[in-house]
Amino acid sequence: MKKYYLLAVMALMLAFVPAWGAIYMVGNVPFGNWDPNNGVEMVDQGNGIYKHTVNISGTVWFVFADGLNSDWNYFNANYRYGPNGNSTQDVTIGTEYSTQKSNNNHAYRFIGEGKDYTFTFNQRQLTFSIAEYQEPELPNPYDFQVGDVNGDGSINISDITEVIDIILGSFANYDKRRRADVNFDNTINIADLSVLVDVIVGGELPHQVKQGYDYVWDDEALPEIHLSVSLSEWNRLLALYDANAYTTQYVMADASFVKDGETTFIDSVGLRLKGNTSRRRPEGRYGETHQRNNTDWHHAHFGVNLRKYVDDDAHTIQGVRKLHLKWFKDDPMYVREMFCYELFRRAGVWTAPRDNYCRLWLNVEGDSHEAYYGVYEMIEPIDKRYLKDRKALFGSDKGYLWKCRNAAAGLNNPNGDMWYDDDSDDRHAYTLETQTAEFDSARVQLIDFMNKLTNLSDSEFYTWIQQVTNVDLLLKTYAVNVAVGMWDDYWNNANNYYIYFNGTGTTGYQFFFIPYDYDNTLGTSLRCGNQDDAGRQNPLHWGVDNNRLIARILKFDDFKAVYVAHLKALVNPRNAMMDRNIAQARILHWQEKIEEYIDNDTGEDTFIEDKPASWSNHSEYNLLKNNSDNFFTVKANTINALP
Repeated sequence: MKKYYLLAVMALMLAFVPAWGAIYMVGNVPFGNWDPNNGVEMVDQGNGIYKHTVNISGTVWFVFADGLNSDWNYFNANYRYGPNGNSTQDVTIGTEYSTQKSNNNHAYRFIGEGKDYTFTFNQRQLTFSIAEYQEPELPNPYDFQVGDVNGDGSINISDITEVIDIILGSFANYDKRRRADVNFDNTINIADLSVLVDVIVGGELPHQVKQGYDYVWDDEALPEIHLSVSLSEWNRLLALYDANAYTTQYVMADASFVKDGETTFIDSVGLRLKGNTSRRRPEGRYGETHQRNNTDWHHAHFGVNLRKYVDDDAHTIQGVRKLHLKWFKDDPMYVREMFCYELFRRAGVWTAPRDNYCRLWLNVEGDSHEAYYGVYEMIEPIDKRYLKDRKALFGSDKGYLWKCRNAAAGLNNPNGDMWYDDDSDDRHAYTLETQTAEFDSARVQLIDFMNKLTNLSDSEFYTWIQQVTNVDLLLKTYAVNVAVGMWDDYWNNANNYYIYFNGTGTTGYQFFFIPYDYDNTLGTSLRCGNQDDAGRQNPLHWGVDNNRLIARILKFDDFKAVYVAHLKALVNPRNAMMDRNIAQARILHWQEKIEEYIDNDTGEDTFIEDKPASWSNHSEYNLLKNNSDNFFTVKANTINALP
């Protein structure tokens, strides 16, 4: 009976949930010119609570304005009191005040002492208060209970209200939506309400069983990977590197994947070295073979192909066939690429590969013990399996996937270096990774795309680009790219990305831009292309305009507005994406997870430091200090200064 009572309550709530609008502070400097359009938008904290922090020195007058232009608290420039009229009310810090519920508003006067003050407005109760700004305690974005939608520590009818608000279109950031998706189906709907009702009347929340890719790339776990190599195969790997540092040749090994006490053992896997400028010899010096005693281990990137030598279902980890194991080169913080890929997911950019932390051991036949290589990043390879896993989103997994690199892939040279993945060690600007038997057709398609990108008139380009790609997704992808300070990218350096055409002709396809390789970010900067400062560089002029794709799209005001909106959404605190507080909370959470496992047998990268790469041209950037050189603060200021 109680369950049906709650369902009836839900129906009433659905009928009477109010529509909230944005709240603005309006008045003289720093709040605008007595017009809501010139005011500052307060940050939505949820439950009708809005906040805004600003430095005030001297006297200001202000009112609160409802973005819905309703009949309460909307400032009417033709009918107002104050600041010189007879209805100005003086307000001070620490006291709660009621606001006027009509257009007949009076202004509030506040005198600041050159400090930061936080204004808190309660939309439900029409009250506000002012307090000296206090640095908030960093939230833990991972310390939450699914079902506790409002984060008050319990699951109750107020959480049902929150889910109803979300269903009706109320804003909810990434973390809140994760708490509201109680049946783990990646949507929030009436089914989640039904589960919450069951829980409130005594039932249990569903248990999320992670399988397949979710099992391998589980952000709540820290899996172990153990690689065992015969002495002859390990020495062959070292010799392959000596012959060509960019070798892509495999040697045979065995692998174990350990997670939550469960071990998956796979024999006869392929092991090779990976990386671009980060390629390294994993042991010793040129010409040396394996040394059993006092081994000179070095961090290196590895690729593991579980099906290289035996192509059957037993040679997978729940369907996963390949792993890219990457050490944290040039990232003393051990978080940069992890942060970027997670930010893509938070922003809804589903083309970004998955990644997670892992711990890596390597055993060479005859050694007395395994060498512990330390904490690594485990990244999803971008290949046929990647396309298959996202087939419903791509529309087809049978198209042409290109890897683009070498600072020569600007999509601007139809005569550029194009080839297919032929298992050789050759490195090309554009390498076809799928349907390699159809290379000639794929090359014709890519050249046609470049020619249209370059030669169509502006009006023709405007129509064509919307036909061949999801412009909103592309601009959102690039907004994240620019927000994290990725300068070694397509636009600036013609490098480090994939593209996918989901069809095989010169028409009738969709084009997708796939982000890749994000370790040189978050304050690691370099003078390169159009870049000198990855934090302060104008996001509208990020790269070299001869790399036309993004530059040409942004020539159109409507596309530019979309791009700027995505940038500003990333640094808006209410969205829990790249605001300094929430970003620092995520970083500290990850570092706490791995810090006791950093020390390793290579003797390299054995502690965490809050600084960019040693070669960065802006060594002052940091991620965890709350000063003017904090990268998140600098980037937010740069983005928010955009018109």
